[in-house]
Amino acid sequence: MPSARLAADIGGTFTDLALERGAERWTAKVLTTPAAPERGVLEGIRVVLEKAGMTPADVEIFIHGTTLATNAVIERKGARTALLTTEGFRDVLALGNESRYDQYDLNIQLPRPLVPRRWRVAVPERLDNEGRVLLALDEAALRERIAFLKSEGVESLAIGFLHAFVNPAHERRAAEVLAEAWPEVPVSLSSEVSPEMREWERFSTTVANAYVQPLMASYLHRLRDGVKEAGFACPLFLMLSGGGLTTLDTAARFPIRLVESGPAGGAIFSAHVARQRGLDKVLSFDMGGTTAKVCLIDDFAPQASRTFEVARVGRFKKGSGLPLRIPVIEMVEIGAGGGSIAQLDALGRIQVGPESAGADPGPACYGRGGTRPAVTDANLALGRYEPALFAGGQFPLRTEPAKAALAAHIGEALGLSPEMAALGVVEMVDENMANAARVHAIESGKGYEGRAVIAFGGGGPVHGYRVAEKIGVSRMLVPSGAGVGSAIGFLRAPVGYEVVKSLYQRFRSFDAVAVNALLAAMSAEARGVVERGSFGAALEESRIAYMRYVGQGHEIAVRLPARDLEGADIAAIREAYDTEYARFYDRPVPGSDVEILSFAVTVQTVLPEVAPAAGAAPAEAPAPVRTQAVRDTSSGAVAEWPVYDREEISPGARLSGPCIVAEAETSTLVGPGWTCRMDSLGYLELTKEAA
Repeated sequence: MPSARLAADIGGTFTDLALERGAERWTAKVLTTPAAPERGVLEGIRVVLEKAGMTPADVEIFIHGTTLATNAVIERKGARTALLTTEGFRDVLALGNESRYDQYDLNIQLPRPLVPRRWRVAVPERLDNEGRVLLALDEAALRERIAFLKSEGVESLAIGFLHAFVNPAHERRAAEVLAEAWPEVPVSLSSEVSPEMREWERFSTTVANAYVQPLMASYLHRLRDGVKEAGFACPLFLMLSGGGLTTLDTAARFPIRLVESGPAGGAIFSAHVARQRGLDKVLSFDMGGTTAKVCLIDDFAPQASRTFEVARVGRFKKGSGLPLRIPVIEMVEIGAGGGSIAQLDALGRIQVGPESAGADPGPACYGRGGTRPAVTDANLALGRYEPALFAGGQFPLRTEPAKAALAAHIGEALGLSPEMAALGVVEMVDENMANAARVHAIESGKGYEGRAVIAFGGGGPVHGYRVAEKIGVSRMLVPSGAGVGSAIGFLRAPVGYEVVKSLYQRFRSFDAVAVNALLAAMSAEARGVVERGSFGAALEESRIAYMRYVGQGHEIAVRLPARDLEGADIAAIREAYDTEYARFYDRPVPGSDVEILSFAVTVQTVLPEVAPAAGAAPAEAPAPVRTQAVRDTSSGAVAEWPVYDREEISPGARLSGPCIVAEAETSTLVGPGWTCRMDSLGYLELTKEAA
């Protein structure tokens, strides 16, 4: 009998578990325990193992993802962190790049640095832009600064020196001095966390890593000890923001790379489903309890990025958050989940999120003390959920508190019944998600023609068809296990690691020897990390250069051959850049030289081949298990919608909307004018009929 693989995803409201052995799968969803997240994980493990009739000894690998690092930064609940930097540069974190995310806001608010100015301490030292020493590190001054920070009760330390990404010698020596004088304090070096040019982004990322490191290391070690006590002897891997898996030791050292680990699992899940169905252009739509995430997937791979913003002070405004320079799967994340709170703004308009009721107290309908209306309350008031069967019957919902909250906070002020207030809340949250998807496509230079939506998460299948209508998509897939899609995505991810480093080059003076030496060193570093957890599996490598026309401000990623570059490669790489630039901006700029700022090398285990799904012969549709009175959000009309049990639907069966397909972790709404067919994989395929 094959060994089992286990995955756990901690969300803001629910912790999701997925357990697979061969072709069999078991899932579970339990409430997140914010005060001690490992408790929810361990409880979920107990539940899912009990469902499968297994013991911890049957599990060969455990994969985990969490938003704990993200939440610590957003909520400012990290360690008391200090920054050691080059003399004259202590205010880089506050100055940023001097750009304004809203050009015309006279009272603009900028993100507050994670380190107060008192703990941003400067040390005499200086390197030039090529890494040559202009001023040696003043170790006597460094020891004085260490004594000061120690007396201040600092709990974690970031070191970011000017041009350390070229020559890390001063940062490493400072770390050695710290290890002698203050061995218990955790230290993050910018030359290790984010070895790229641009001081603000590099310092910000390093500080964020130091800010969450004590919290994350403590949590990861508690989780490791907890699963050991439960009887697990298998290795524990963490999901990275870039879509790969890594060891617990690496995750504890660079916890900032975990900021988007849960959503990254969802994108990997969608990419796998797209490959199974042969869909080369899809939109991944993941709606959970706290947030909704949308991600474009082309040629079966999610879009990648190396920048991310956290803790934005301007809602949906790019540039208003703290910049993180880490490998991430590029997506848009908004505060639109089942627990997102609805309220009226100063102009009397319905506003949903970003504040969430979370797991404690949760929406009003949970009956756990919540009194403000959330999206789940609105869906319940519209008849979209059967109260006794929500989350497989684990959390029976209460309709009256939901309607009372909607009336008190929305309906009474607008002269609306609770049901019509609920319609306004749901329509607003659907429009917010659709707008986020539109903006994401525009910023990526892409469109939605010919795309399908892959909807998952607890709320994705509930809201998916309406979001699809709003962005002009007429096809949607709801895979099996959609309610815990991110956790299943962890089981599809490769063990991988990405290394990014800066080395300035121009094509007219390209130094192939220096570039090849850098890429070889980066490859060795990435392979060293991956081989600790790949257990001898075959590895593959990809290389990317980030380049731009000389004088421009932002770079475009261009793929490089995964080998030493030769003379003939240079012209081909330049041509590839011109082609990619023209895709974004319509035409290249002839005669302009191109400069390369950074290189990235990714090493990962080779993913198994995915066989395309076979077709399913037509089958008879089952009888509905019941009907529910549902208010349609597009028309406002109330009608009895038939409800089908997903487990009773055979491959090839076709259902006509409006109807609901119910399962333990979610429900799929098939709106008026839509049809639903189950394919040979057990996935629901929704198609909107032509008008």
